[in-house]
Amino acid sequence: MWDREVDVLVVGTGAAGMTAAIAAADRGAEVLIVESTAKWGGTTALSGGGLWMPTHPAMGGTDSVDKALTYMAAAIGDAGPASSPERRRAFVETVPEVYTFLEKLGVRWAVAKEYPDYYPDRPGGMTGRGIEAEPFDTRRLGDWFATFRGRDSIPAPLKTDDVWLLSRAWSTPGGFLRGARFVFRTIWGLVSGKRLFGIGGALTANLMSILLKQGVEVLLNTPLTDLVRDAGGAVTGAVVGGGTRIRARRGVILGGGGFAQNAEWRKEHHGVSGYSSAAEGDLGDPIRIARDAGAQVALMDDAWWGASVPLGDGHHQFVLSERSMPYSIVVDQAGDRFTNESASYIDFGHALLARDAIPAWLILDTRHRRRYLFNAFLQGTKKLRAAGIVRSAATIEELAGVLDMDPGRLRATVDRFNGFARGGVDEDFGRGRTVYDNYYGDPGVKPNPNLGTIEKGPFTAVQLVPGDLGTKGGLLTDEAGRVLDGSGAVIPGLYAAGNTSASVMGRTYPGPGSTIAPAVVFGYLAGRDAAP
Repeated sequence: MWDREVDVLVVGTGAAGMTAAIAAADRGAEVLIVESTAKWGGTTALSGGGLWMPTHPAMGGTDSVDKALTYMAAAIGDAGPASSPERRRAFVETVPEVYTFLEKLGVRWAVAKEYPDYYPDRPGGMTGRGIEAEPFDTRRLGDWFATFRGRDSIPAPLKTDDVWLLSRAWSTPGGFLRGARFVFRTIWGLVSGKRLFGIGGALTANLMSILLKQGVEVLLNTPLTDLVRDAGGAVTGAVVGGGTRIRARRGVILGGGGFAQNAEWRKEHHGVSGYSSAAEGDLGDPIRIARDAGAQVALMDDAWWGASVPLGDGHHQFVLSERSMPYSIVVDQAGDRFTNESASYIDFGHALLARDAIPAWLILDTRHRRRYLFNAFLQGTKKLRAAGIVRSAATIEELAGVLDMDPGRLRATVDRFNGFARGGVDEDFGRGRTVYDNYYGDPGVKPNPNLGTIEKGPFTAVQLVPGDLGTKGGLLTDEAGRVLDGSGAVIPGLYAAGNTSASVMGRTYPGPGSTIAPAVVFGYLAGRDAAP
């Protein structure tokens, strides 16, 4: 009946899957990981690599479980069973254990000391809960580097704190200094014979390095095609690849991502076909297979939203600091502002969808173009202009014309905003009010680092669509990562974590790394529970 047997079968090689495998293997379990694509690392390898880890040990006792839970309650609210009090507490209370566990196995953590929670003015909000892995020498991966998905991202020792300062490398001394430090770090890596990767590449490379030391087998191009259940409904194994039947004596852990690249599901659940930055294998098959086996799903109508620039080739560049920096505004097709441009990316994405602003337009004064990094422009703008994604004009009225807007209406929007910029207070949407807004601002611009007048041409408009970093909806799990059926009962032998599961963060994004942190934490909990 079975082609092979293992203790634990793990599906997916992102942060959730690899952490689950590490945790199970550490307890002596025989573990096998299967990955549906030809590359390992999942969407995590393409990400910023941050983890929002309240109460992590490097905070030195400045945080507490109660404080973190108070903040989560204020930031998330009531989001249903996926973000139950039990799951929130399990997440927060396990953070120090996971931090120390991975550190002992070789992960070198760095703290994003200046990165605030996304709602820092709410009860329990603070700065310093975000962490990341230090840049990793990928030469240590040996032959596995050839199939590393992180190679599709930024092949450099980039860190989270680099991002916010590099965006203003030409406009502030702090930005210039950080740029110099980043260049020095890159050169040092090359001179020392290392091949350093940062952000999401660093985290996933670290995890794969641990798995290799543990001797865990990883099979690429081996998708999950079915789950096998016994007469009582317990999951006893799975069918993978071309029909290989694998018995999992202790459990199957699903960490194969969400459904961000499944256009049919995106239309069904989100109303858009999707403009995602997730990996191409993010098709939702593990969710579908488990749902067909009786699993309950939740939050399927939501995603880790943000704004993206369509690059015209099926790819999309996620937009973060660019819309928050001064000398810029975002308007809908009518020429009206509709939200705080400096809000967290998920709130901004929700605002795009609520307004049906597809596309919206990010309008830039020439000072924005000269002073701040715009990631979508790093490869030049020729193709973007040819596709109509980037458009320019000498005056606001002329820009309105090329955008098919009423010139008077756009002019009125800009004039109103300019008044706010001069006074330092955005009376419509509160842009620049919180320390999170200011994080992606320019401290040299007064009186508000996020507000700058739109008055010096030529002016540039950049098309924005509701992009995402992955989907939020998936299998409903309990505080141990065990998958629940339609009645809320545990399906024995089946676990899920990461974007395969419905997020403990509900419909929002409490802080930097709120996607990857629960993937790692609940992956760890699932691995531990499956291999007690």
